[in-house]
Amino acid sequence: MDLYDACLGVVHHFLEFLDTCSSGQYRIGCRRAADAPIPEVEMNGAVDRERVGAGSFAPASSAGVERLLAQFRPGLRQRMPDRELRAEAAVALAFLLTAVPLAIWLPGRGSRSAPVVVLFVALYALTYRIEFDVGSGYGPPTQLVLVPMLFAVPPGWVPLLVVAASVAGKSPSYIDGSRSPDRAVSSVANSFYAIGPALVFSLAGVSGPHWSDWPILLGALAAQLACDLVASLVREGLRLGSFPQLSLKLLGRVYVIDVCLSPIAFAIALAAVGRPEAALLALPLCGLLRFLAQDRQARLAAAVELSSAYRGIALLLGDVVEADDAYTGSHSRDVVDLTRAVGPLMQLDDDQLRRLEMAALLHDVGKIAIPDAIINKRGKLTPEERAIVETHTVAGEKMLENVGGLLAEVGAIVRSCHEHYDGNGYPDRLAGEQIAIEARIVACCDAFNAMITDRPYRARLPLDVALAELRANRGTQFDPQVVDCLLMLYEREAVAVP
Repeated sequence: MDLYDACLGVVHHFLEFLDTCSSGQYRIGCRRAADAPIPEVEMNGAVDRERVGAGSFAPASSAGVERLLAQFRPGLRQRMPDRELRAEAAVALAFLLTAVPLAIWLPGRGSRSAPVVVLFVALYALTYRIEFDVGSGYGPPTQLVLVPMLFAVPPGWVPLLVVAASVAGKSPSYIDGSRSPDRAVSSVANSFYAIGPALVFSLAGVSGPHWSDWPILLGALAAQLACDLVASLVREGLRLGSFPQLSLKLLGRVYVIDVCLSPIAFAIALAAVGRPEAALLALPLCGLLRFLAQDRQARLAAAVELSSAYRGIALLLGDVVEADDAYTGSHSRDVVDLTRAVGPLMQLDDDQLRRLEMAALLHDVGKIAIPDAIINKRGKLTPEERAIVETHTVAGEKMLENVGGLLAEVGAIVRSCHEHYDGNGYPDRLAGEQIAIEARIVACCDAFNAMITDRPYRARLPLDVALAELRANRGTQFDPQVVDCLLMLYEREAVAVP
């Protein structure tokens, strides 16, 4: 347990340290999913590579997981874009230029028996086929075989054996067309992580698995993660043409898989001393992980379908609002466009962005319950009529609660879309951080769009007057940060004026 705790501690501090060097944005992939297609989705100004570790284990908890999963597996059939292929090939070439001399000049100790080598290559290929979804990538439990292999065969050979096993493991996918053959080059680039521990084992002259060698083992694990991280950074830099931004929280879950499996793998290595066939002890655990992986894939696929259903319902309700009142429908779509621009600037995560978009589309859905005579009245509303109009947020919440699921969450936001930052809004007179961030954004975008469009009871305001109103109500009616984001967007002419 000491080695296990030490490994977890080192990895935790390693990731925490490097995360402070990053911007916290969503950016980079890793060896576990690097042969996956790269969805060209713009997020906060940078390309969002297929990600790992986004969201929690619960399959429906992250909009990013669902969105990227929908793009991930079908895209494996596609050929890699030229620039991505060149980046992968460059890293693969660097790997070969390192691994081949290592195997020749610094092989280290271990069995050179062909049956032993074949056994471990076959085991690694088998575990590499287990794709345990982590975010939109996957984390095969290859650590269960890598660690015993480092003790059983010359460690300097291991990187090349890992390449052979990786290509062999994915060869059925290349043959049946579920994965484009050019993605085999990624199997070479992905194997860069094996260079680190192989080099540590060879230089240290490790002769077998001994608990007393825990500093060397810990160093080998750290070298493994470091090599993987550096290779991923270089690959992304070559693909993007600039130094990539990196959120290690997205890589951390895959690295944690390696860390958690390492003590089990070490136990298998102990059992395999003098009996290489004991490495087959990994098979029952691999079978369990395969079962869990298949179950998780099914759950994630169901989550994607459910997310699409929620979005379809939201769009349908938006159409109902527009059919009932053309202005309200058009206004809601304009508010959606504004919130899409503001949300990333407020550094909302994928779940929040999804709720924000739906809340913006449906923030006036409760007006279906308000008499048309009041909604379309050209004159000033009476206090009684105003009180009726103000019930539309609660009515909208109840409608969405009846749908349930994600839309029930959106309903809670819709209820608060007319709250004021200073607590003078309705229906609950919430203030400041008591108001959901999504509701604060919708409230500001809603009011601003209302000012710059024609209403039944008044003509639109000039843009400069509307912007002045935002400034005047900054910190009272509106969240100051949201106002600042809107002002910046219009100053940069990043959004169109209706």
